[in-house]
Amino acid sequence: MARSDLPFGSEFSPQQVSLAALLDLADEYGSDWSGFEAAVHDRYFSGHATTEKNRRKLANNTKLSLHAYGIIRANDDATLTDLGRALHNLRDQESALHEALARHILKDLYGASFVQCILDMQAAGEDLTLITLRKSLGERGLSVPRGTKHMSTVRLWLEQAGVFTSGYQVDRERFRALLGITDQDLNALAMLTPEQRAYLNALANVGGGGPHRSNDLEKLAAATYPVEFNEKGLARQVLYPLRNAGYIALERGTDKVGRGAKPFFVSATEQLDTEVISPLLDQLSRDVRADLRPLLRKPLKEIRAELRSPDPQLRGLALEVLALKLMRSVGLHYVGTRVRGKDTGGAEVDLVFDSDRLVFSRWQIQCKNTKRVKLDDIAKEVGLTHTLKSNAVAIVTTGEIGVRAREYATQVMQTLNLCIICIEGPDLKLIEERPTAIVDVLAREAQHAMDLKKLDM
Repeated sequence: MARSDLPFGSEFSPQQVSLAALLDLADEYGSDWSGFEAAVHDRYFSGHATTEKNRRKLANNTKLSLHAYGIIRANDDATLTDLGRALHNLRDQESALHEALARHILKDLYGASFVQCILDMQAAGEDLTLITLRKSLGERGLSVPRGTKHMSTVRLWLEQAGVFTSGYQVDRERFRALLGITDQDLNALAMLTPEQRAYLNALANVGGGGPHRSNDLEKLAAATYPVEFNEKGLARQVLYPLRNAGYIALERGTDKVGRGAKPFFVSATEQLDTEVISPLLDQLSRDVRADLRPLLRKPLKEIRAELRSPDPQLRGLALEVLALKLMRSVGLHYVGTRVRGKDTGGAEVDLVFDSDRLVFSRWQIQCKNTKRVKLDDIAKEVGLTHTLKSNAVAIVTTGEIGVRAREYATQVMQTLNLCIICIEGPDLKLIEERPTAIVDVLAREAQHAMDLKKLDM
C-alpha cells in the first residue's frame, strides 16, 4: 500500500457508518480482532450485493480505517486507544463526539494542512477537484495515493463538525475555533516557503530544543527534503521570517565558520512545539508499541543516560527509541518495531522504515546494546533482507562493530545491491552532543558504500 499522510478511510465515512456504534462495538469486541470485524460486517455489510469475500473485505477496511485514525489499536488487537476511549465517553453526545474527532483530524492527522490547501487553492482561483487537490497537497509535501478515499473521508468527518458547510466551502471561524489558533497564526503557517517548511521540519525531526547551529540544520534539511538553500541568504530568506513568525529563537554564535562568518544558534520556541513537534510526536505515539511511548518525548541526552541503566529491559527500549529518533531525523517513515512473523520467517527485526524520496527504499534497523557486534549479527540481518525486501541495513550499537563483522559487511556490499550502515558508540555520543551530526554519519557510510560499489569504466 502506498504511503499516505492523510489516514486510510475506506468504508469509514459518516455516510456509511455510525461512529458511536463502531465505538460501542470496539468496546465490546476490542480484544477479539476477528470478532470485531465480524460484528462490523453483520451491522453494515451483510446485505451488500456482492460476494461474501468482498463483504468481509469491506468490514476489514472499516477496521483498518479506525486504526489509521488512531481510534483502535492493531496487531490483532482492536481495543480502543486513549483517543478511542475519550470518543467512546462522548458517544451519546453527537455534536461533542464529532467535534472531538474533527479536532483530532485537524491537529494530529494533517487535517489543518488539508483545509489550508483548499483555502489557498480557492484564493488563487484554481479548479478544485480530487485530482488537483491531491497534486496541490503533494506540492506542500503531503502524500496521498491516487484513487483513494482518504481525502473524501477526511472532508466528510470535518463536515460533521461544521468545518465544511457544503462541498469544499470552509467555515473559517469554525476551523479556527477547533484548531484553537488565530488568523495570524494560520496565515503564518500558510505563508511559509518550501525552504522555511523544510527548515522547521528538520528542527522538529531532531526534537526541537537547541541551540543548534543554523548551518547544521540547513544541511539536515537539504539532505532530508527536496529543497536547495541559498547559503548567503539563509538568514534573510529563512531564519528571520521563522523568528518573526514565532517558531524559532536566534542568537549569534561565537565560533568562526568559513570566512569569518558567525552562524546563528537556533532554538525551538514553545509555539513550534505546540503547533508542529507535539502533533508529530502524538502521531508517532499512536503507532509505536506502548512500552516505547514514555521515552519518545525525552531528549537524546536522557535516552543515552537510560542506556547505562542497570535494568536490561530499559536499556533495550532506550536503544530502540534512540534508533527510531535517528531514522526519523532524516525523514524516514516509521513502519514498525520488533517486526516478526511470516514476513521474517519468525525472526525479529527491531525497526523498519520506508523512504519514498525519488525512489522507494526500505531500511531495517538492528539495535545492539553490547560491547561488540559480531559477524553472525550482521549475517542474520542480511538474510532477513530477502523477505522484507530491504535496501539498507543499519546496525546501531552502543559498542563497536567487530573486525570480522566489518569485513563481512564489506563483502556483502561488494557483491549485493545492499547497503550496510554502521553506527557505533562514538557516533551516538557525537549525535547526542549535536543531533544534526546524523547527516555526517550517514554521509560517511554512504561514501564508504559508494567507494565499494564504484563501477570500473
